[in-house]
Amino acid sequence: MSSILTNNGAMVALQTLKSINSNLGTTQSEISTGKRVSSAKDNSAVWAISKVMEADVKGFKGISDSLNLGQSTVAVARQAAETTTELLTDIKGKIVAAQEENVDRDKIQTDIKALRDQISAVVGAAQFNGLNLLSNTSNEANSGSINILASLDRSGAGVDASDINVSKQDLGTGASAAGTVSVNAGSTNTVNDGASGVMATFAEDTAGGVTAGNSYEIQAAGTTKLGLSADVAYVARDGDSLSDVVTGMVAALNKQATEDGVDVTFAATSNAGEISVTNNTGTNFAAFAAGDVQQSALDGSENNGTIGGRLAALSDIDVTTQEGADAALEEIEGLIQISIDSAANFGSAQGRIETQTDFISGLTDALKSGIGTLVDADMEEASARLQALQVQQQLGVQALSIANQAPQQLLSLFR
Repeated sequence: MSSILTNNGAMVALQTLKSINSNLGTTQSEISTGKRVSSAKDNSAVWAISKVMEADVKGFKGISDSLNLGQSTVAVARQAAETTTELLTDIKGKIVAAQEENVDRDKIQTDIKALRDQISAVVGAAQFNGLNLLSNTSNEANSGSINILASLDRSGAGVDASDINVSKQDLGTGASAAGTVSVNAGSTNTVNDGASGVMATFAEDTAGGVTAGNSYEIQAAGTTKLGLSADVAYVARDGDSLSDVVTGMVAALNKQATEDGVDVTFAATSNAGEISVTNNTGTNFAAFAAGDVQQSALDGSENNGTIGGRLAALSDIDVTTQEGADAALEEIEGLIQISIDSAANFGSAQGRIETQTDFISGLTDALKSGIGTLVDADMEEASARLQALQVQQQLGVQALSIANQAPQQLLSLFR
């Protein structure tokens, strides 16, 4: 049946043309934006995933900047530590030269002072963006290391940031000054002339660990305990453990004993906090009692000591006398080792940062590639589809035109 009121052919042709035009618009959008999924209405699930991944890419770009900043900071510190090691090696050469009696020790001492001043200049200049990793003399908690943002870890529970912790390696030459000491740390026994054994025991704070700025002291002045001419003290820095305190005290005790000509050796025992006396021949060695070992309050409240540099002993090196030259030769070995360890630690940290930087760069590229796979348009396919749809559009227009002409055929019936 034919009707002049309802043109079914035109309606079919119109709907087909609308569908072709819609597909053509979608294809043209893909070509103009380069994306198959450019908004949530295109594919909400894929769009949501891509936006989360894009946010991660933005975050990793910031992490890359953080790693580059951290790498530069550590590189400056490592270079300064290596330079300090070379300067300390030069000082050792001067000290060895001073062992010969027929030399001008005063001029050698002048050279040593110049090298020492150069070390201070190198350490002072070893900062990047205001941060100096070769200085750790603050008594504030958590001041002995820095955290470098290294990654974002996404899990079902959320997103966590992970850091690379780099410890400061103090190579300063400033002297320390003991603060208030009021607690008798204790001694397992009194060590007399010619005896050996454990002479001192230090303790951790009541909260566990060691508080930066707290003082530890073995009193000798006045009564010449141990035959030493001066008190021996150590001021803890942030990051020190009780073992570090004992190591510092042992080094200071042996140094003072060498300077005073006391034939005795101090050493750390296998028990935490203990210092022992060995090789005691009794020469100028006075009795030592428990009350001569003191430390700051165990609750960490008396942390008012001035923290010195780990190379503070450089200021005490004096080769103008044979005794001083002998003591300096023993002292410089420990200082060189401190500097070598510092440079090695910075080298390890820098290597890890570089590895993480390379990983983050590769990970960012992989995420970008994954996002592209999800949302980018296949331009070859879009081009072919565009050509086909344009042909279909032309045919659709022709079909609609033919359908619209169909009612005109009815006029011939009424002639």
